[in-house]
Amino acid sequence: MNRGVTTRFASACSTFIVSPVEKTSSMPVLNQSQLFELANRILCGAGIPPEDAKIVAQELSDANIVGHDSHGVMRLMQYIDFVRDGHVKPNGEFEIVKQGGAFAIIDGHFNFGQVTARKGLALGIEIARTAGTATVMMRNCNHIGRLGAYTHDAAEEGFAAMMSVNAPGPGGVAPFGGMERRLGTNPISMSAPSLNGHLVLDMTTSATAEGKLRVAKQSGQSVPEGMIIDGHGNPSTDPNAYYDKPFGSILPLGGPLLGHKGSGLSVMVDVFCGMLSGSGVCRTDLPRGANGVWLYLIDVEQFLSQDEYDQWMSQYVSHIKDCPRLPGVDEILLPGEIEERRKVERQANGVNIPDETWRQLKELAATLNVSLTAFPD
Repeated sequence: MNRGVTTRFASACSTFIVSPVEKTSSMPVLNQSQLFELANRILCGAGIPPEDAKIVAQELSDANIVGHDSHGVMRLMQYIDFVRDGHVKPNGEFEIVKQGGAFAIIDGHFNFGQVTARKGLALGIEIARTAGTATVMMRNCNHIGRLGAYTHDAAEEGFAAMMSVNAPGPGGVAPFGGMERRLGTNPISMSAPSLNGHLVLDMTTSATAEGKLRVAKQSGQSVPEGMIIDGHGNPSTDPNAYYDKPFGSILPLGGPLLGHKGSGLSVMVDVFCGMLSGSGVCRTDLPRGANGVWLYLIDVEQFLSQDEYDQWMSQYVSHIKDCPRLPGVDEILLPGEIEERRKVERQANGVNIPDETWRQLKELAATLNVSLTAFPD
């Protein structure tokens, strides 16, 4: 297990031309370097400090590469709007409000959420290596991106991890039995180190992430039944029903039958991430993308020997993977396997960018005087 600091970031605000990936559709196709460079150029063009720009650009491009386009470069339009509106405050201080024993409370002062979360993770690892565990609460963050990126990297350093976020505002999710937005999508991620590929659970407590509705909207696609209702409480498969007034809502995880489970999880995420972090709940003075964060780390080697842990994990993985399968099922997958396979595929073939997303990105780049001539169109 790697016990050193993981190096994840490319050069900051550099300008270079990368070879285009062969197109497989009418949509632009970008490789990993191009995705990073695209995000980095736009963020730098918006005046974001170079070190912060590369952190955010890396998180966005990594999300695309593992298949979570909802947290990828399509977020740039939203993020730059937040900067222009004053919701994101570049250069916001990373303040340790309180620290003692195995915990810390962080105020991000509304810098980019990824910047605050990365620094919070580094602090949590430092604390947990001394105390065995760490609880880090973060408030006054903006959208921190894909939770699985942080918990995966914690597992890479030998830690079991849990991370969750809430949105202090009205969110986009109706509580079970309701028809108005009162909860956030309130995702939860958990990870555990494994020699055969870390286990990384990354899920919303809602039926879908809002970003996935945005991807469907920009791609002109419908969404599965049981994910959203329109503003009148009617089930819908049209993502526009969520965005059009009267606003629709995302349903809790479990949908109309078992949504009490997702709704209950979401309420408790609000308590832990919103109340205990000091971020708050039911606030209307913050953008919807603001996050209150709860991060918990366990240093595995301080709880049991690495050899014993590895043996148990290997036996457990085999126990699950070798389970007799239902007809038509080729393989039983563990948390994180889909992302790792998508990563391999997309590193080889690139990422298709929906035409509408690409149009918006080009329009945004033009307003910032950022050239995209090096990218396939």
